[in-house]
Amino acid sequence: MAYTRGDSKQIIVGAAALFIGDYSLEYYEALSAYKFSAAAASANGLPAFVQGTSFKETLSGGAGDAAYWSNVGYTMNGLEMQFQPDFGEVQVDQLLDVARLYKQGMTVSLVTAFGEATLENLVTAIAGDDADLTGNSSTSNGQTLELLSGDIGDVPLERAIAAVGPGTGDPNTTKERVYVANRALSIENVTVSAKRDEPSMFEVTFRLLSAANGSYGKIVDRTV
Repeated sequence: MAYTRGDSKQIIVGAAALFIGDYSLEYYEALSAYKFSAAAASANGLPAFVQGTSFKETLSGGAGDAAYWSNVGYTMNGLEMQFQPDFGEVQVDQLLDVARLYKQGMTVSLVTAFGEATLENLVTAIAGDDADLTGNSSTSNGQTLELLSGDIGDVPLERAIAAVGPGTGDPNTTKERVYVANRALSIENVTVSAKRDEPSMFEVTFRLLSAANGSYGKIVDRTV
């Protein structure tokens, strides 16, 4: 193969659409026997890819598995997935450096900022329960989010995440990259602000946990 400097088609530029699932995909799988009808259920609560249809449209369908996913709307500062392996070291007398490294830990996180400062997005950002949000903002009584401290020993609420952004390949065809997180927990500080010269947004860091099979999720490059 002849030398080439590179391929500009493989450069990805552009934002991703972010969707939040009601539960973690691992929990979806456990509930699939009764959470979904036999006709609508997929293996893990994530809608199947449909030829000729962007996955953004599939997740927005509102029926079957898609009914349990919601679009967070505008995001700011994009989307980042961070992989942080932790390696232990084996030192021996005869070498000044380590003789061997071995993997002893792994941390995966997803960072973004919700540009739409809705109470629904705030519930997701602070790992709140949907039941904490009551009412409707279009009524005189308004919409209320109860800010609860919780109890000792409470387990953080897990949700699933799916993001759909531009993919690599021929720009004359529709390419997209799909990011899926099985178990996402928001355990970092979240700030709610009202400032004169800055928009109110929710910066959120999701810690990703692996499912029983060791999978954090997946990244899929597909042609629509």
